[in-house]
Amino acid sequence: MADPRSALTPDQARRRFRAGERRPTAGWCDGWTQANLIAVPESLAGDLKLFAERNPQACPVLDVGEPGATSTAIFNGDLRTDLPGYRLYREGRPVADLDEVVEHWRADLVPFLIGCSFTFEAALARAGVPVRHVELGVNVPMYRTAVACAPAGVLHGPLVVSMRPVPEALVATAIEVSGRYPRVHGAPVHVGDPAAIGIGDLSRPDFGDPVPVRPGEVPLFWACGVTPQQAVMASGVEYAIGHLPGHMAITDLRET
Repeated sequence: MADPRSALTPDQARRRFRAGERRPTAGWCDGWTQANLIAVPESLAGDLKLFAERNPQACPVLDVGEPGATSTAIFNGDLRTDLPGYRLYREGRPVADLDEVVEHWRADLVPFLIGCSFTFEAALARAGVPVRHVELGVNVPMYRTAVACAPAGVLHGPLVVSMRPVPEALVATAIEVSGRYPRVHGAPVHVGDPAAIGIGDLSRPDFGDPVPVRPGEVPLFWACGVTPQQAVMASGVEYAIGHLPGHMAITDLRET
């Protein structure tokens, strides 16, 4: 039986989050685009825009709001309350994980919505590719890599990736299917040996939950929209608000 969360509309999902439901959004709202949120002071918005342009696979920008905006053209909800989790940063450090950020949303914050690979997971499943974290009901594992992003202005930092184990016979299918979705990270950036991109232990993700890689499976790594939050940390940005990794903004933009 299909998970009823997959059949929800974006508005129905956002109302549940506004009412207090807290869980990762993988498997929610099939057919709709999910997005990473990062909101930075207006003085840094130009640097973040350039950082995204220079690192488009990790930071595919779907929409940018006006300073202080609490919604955007593709998100007809309240960015301060309608995600299932938030992370607050001061001086580059994560200082609080929050259920809502109404009191923390400054008038100078510019919200960026960046495509999320959760969007194409239903397409992977339709093609017969297993999505392990959805099967197990856990958050996707995410890892900092040794791959440096192209810097922009004051912003710099490493690429962050998400990992999904795929049976060897289905690797080409996973690459082809996800490659149809360049606005939500597209095809994997790395296939196989995690050590080649600086990941020492798949059982210890930097964000999210570990999932098993079973015999006959290959780990596939996709660029991840937590990358700009990592840049906020590496660059010591004075103030920022992001989504709690894996807890996305579900937009009103169709996956197609």
